[in-house]
This record gives sequence, C-alpha cells and structure tokens, in this order.
Amino acid sequence: MERSFKNIDDYISVQTPEVQILLEQMRHAIKKAAPEAEEVISYNMPAFKYHGMLVYFAAYKKHIGFYATPTGHSEFKEELSVYKQGKGSVQFPLNQPLPLDLITKIVAFRVKENLKKKST
Repeated sequence: MERSFKNIDDYISVQTPEVQILLEQMRHAIKKAAPEAEEVISYNMPAFKYHGMLVYFAAYKKHIGFYATPTGHSEFKEELSVYKQGKGSVQFPLNQPLPLDLITKIVAFRVKENLKKKST
C-alpha cells in the first residue's frame, strides 16, 4: 500500500538521510527562484505552485526525478542533455551533486512563464 503524504516535510521525512539532504537542496533551489510559491503535494509527490503548477520532484531508488513540464525541459534541453530523461522528466542520479543552479534557472523560467500566462 502506497503512503499518502500530507506535505513536503512528511515526504522528505520517510527518505534515507542521504536522500533527505538532496531533497532539501532541491527544495531550497526551487524556493530561491520562487520564494512566493506554495508548497503542495500533487500526484503524491512534492510540488510547487505559483499561478499554476511550476515543478514537481520525487525520490526514487537511484535518482531524483524532476518535472518542469512541458516547457521547462524543452527550454533547457542542451543543459539537461547530460541526464537521463523520460517524457516530461529528468533524472538526477543520487551519486552526483544536483545541478542546483540549473534547477533555479528552470524554476525562474517557469515562474515567468506562469506570470505571462496569468496576464494574458
């Protein structure tokens, strides 16, 4: 039976200590780019909302999944090309440092995109 999470703290608390550190780094990078974004759980994974959904992320056995769909991935296609990708996702291996500056840039892009949609 899959556990349902109430909030991001709850989600992070069930991970191994090593993964908790990575998830907190991810969270901090997202908040840096979107300080007004709301933390939510969506599809049972951590997500951030600001005038619509911005990004999601999740812990897996060997990677952190990052979802900045649809445009966050296509806009940063070249920078993300060194990572394994799926439809609308990118995988950051647990045995490598997270690309925190890139994550921050992607989130900032998504914030601008959502604000632009809001104003039209």
